[in-house]
Amino acid sequence: MASKAQIVDGWQYLKTLTPYRLWNAARIFVTYHISKRTKKNYHAGYPISISLEPTTSCNLRCPECPSGLRAFSRPIGMLETELNKNIIDQLHKELTYITYYFQGEPYLNKDFTDMVGYASRHNIYTATSTNAHYLTDANCKKTIESGLSRLIISIDGVKQESYGKYRIGGNLDKVIDGTKNMVKWKKATGSKTPFIIWQFIVFGHNEGEIEEIRQLAKEVGVDHLALKTAQIYNFEAGSDLMPKDPKYARYEKTGLTYKIKNGLLSHCWRMWQGCVITWDGKVVPCCFDKDATYRLGELEKMTFRTIWHGEEYNRFRRLILRSRSNIDICKNCTEGTKVWG
Repeated sequence: MASKAQIVDGWQYLKTLTPYRLWNAARIFVTYHISKRTKKNYHAGYPISISLEPTTSCNLRCPECPSGLRAFSRPIGMLETELNKNIIDQLHKELTYITYYFQGEPYLNKDFTDMVGYASRHNIYTATSTNAHYLTDANCKKTIESGLSRLIISIDGVKQESYGKYRIGGNLDKVIDGTKNMVKWKKATGSKTPFIIWQFIVFGHNEGEIEEIRQLAKEVGVDHLALKTAQIYNFEAGSDLMPKDPKYARYEKTGLTYKIKNGLLSHCWRMWQGCVITWDGKVVPCCFDKDATYRLGELEKMTFRTIWHGEEYNRFRRLILRSRSNIDICKNCTEGTKVWG
């Protein structure tokens, strides 16, 4: 049964659904299912949701993250307020949801909350994901004032030893204190937002702490605890990061190697309803293209609408309908797998 906080959060999203946005969503939904059935690319409408990347910089060194590994082939940088404004000005009539996250730590961008505020003023549901090391009084106050709808906080352990095994360079006490700070500011201002989620990635070294993290989440006062499967880059050979309980694993062993549980069916809702825009305005298919390999257009050179219905995007959609298994970014994708929490 949904909690009171979840009902409030759901209502925050429902308030974004204007008649025109619903009409746009219906067009996306219908053309996606026609394309899925016929294996031919039909597409009408514009994105329902997008991800915008505030920065590629990060203070931590997580071993399965390009930001943490400092392993990008693309430039490191910060999303500028003018590009954020330009994107929202082009898409706000259709757009209902912006995730201000792709790679990096959003709060390292000094203009992050201002950019969220611009989206909120256009009645768009906004979300972000943070490692919570920068949830100072000033940032918590700015976050509340920005109207941020959802705040996802990464916390992968109840002890520093287990937390720090993956969140290398991180401090668990800072995460807990930062969360408490946001809970405090939310109560002090009487704000209904943000909906505060603790996200716990289940690894082999922390899967025994699930009951403890549930208890700690209640004590701290977060609105929801979400358990997430771990993404491993070279998963075929296995990894000690993989949990032993198959319920919490993204992969399963077949013979001597591992494969993702997702069957990689040749269709993908994400290609019809949304996309990712990097800090420097590159439009890429989804969040699994972490190094922005599949660049479908650049906002420096053309409008979003030209990119969205352009030949390069349509070519990629046709490729998805033909065979996702031949696209490298799809091989580690959770599209179609069970979501649980």
